[in-house]
Amino acid sequence: MTDQGATAQAKDKAQEVAGQAQEKAQEAAGQAKGQLRSQVDQRSTQAGERVGGLASDVRSVSETLREQGKDQPAKLAEQAADRAEKLGTYLKDSDSDRILGDIEDFGRRQPWAVIAGGVALGLVASRLLKASSSDRYQQRSSGQLPQRSTYDVSPAYNRPASGTSAVTTPPADLTYTGEISGTPGATAPGATNLEGSR
Repeated sequence: MTDQGATAQAKDKAQEVAGQAQEKAQEAAGQAKGQLRSQVDQRSTQAGERVGGLASDVRSVSETLREQGKDQPAKLAEQAADRAEKLGTYLKDSDSDRILGDIEDFGRRQPWAVIAGGVALGLVASRLLKASSSDRYQQRSSGQLPQRSTYDVSPAYNRPASGTSAVTTPPADLTYTGEISGTPGATAPGATNLEGSR
């Protein structure tokens, strides 16, 4: 076989491998899309059922307010129930393609609303993290949460009292009966061998 023939054969083989890799990647992407669609369908149906239940609850509140003679709050509650009911029906009846398409269309029509929503979510998340962090700090400071430790808390050692050194001391009856300096069965200087007393 000539050098040109070997080069052409290697080139063909490389193209074949590249084509197979591309097919596998497209297949994996298709599976991922299918799973995403399935998840969106399932979650949107569940959310639609929850929102529908919420709409029913708000409608009950509206009726109660109307019975009490509070017509304006009853009217507002009724409007909220109507909107929630429409949203619930939309979520239950729409498939993933429609929902994702509507989200994309809204993002194209109202990019500033999407950006503002992202910023608002970020601010809310940072406030929640900050609040929970300060709550944990206050609880730890007041002794409601255990202090972080850097020492061994295994049952063989005693935990130091709060405010004392983190150095642990072994109990008085703990001795080492293992190998010391290559001498099997030797004990540490000043320690008693407890193996015979067991």
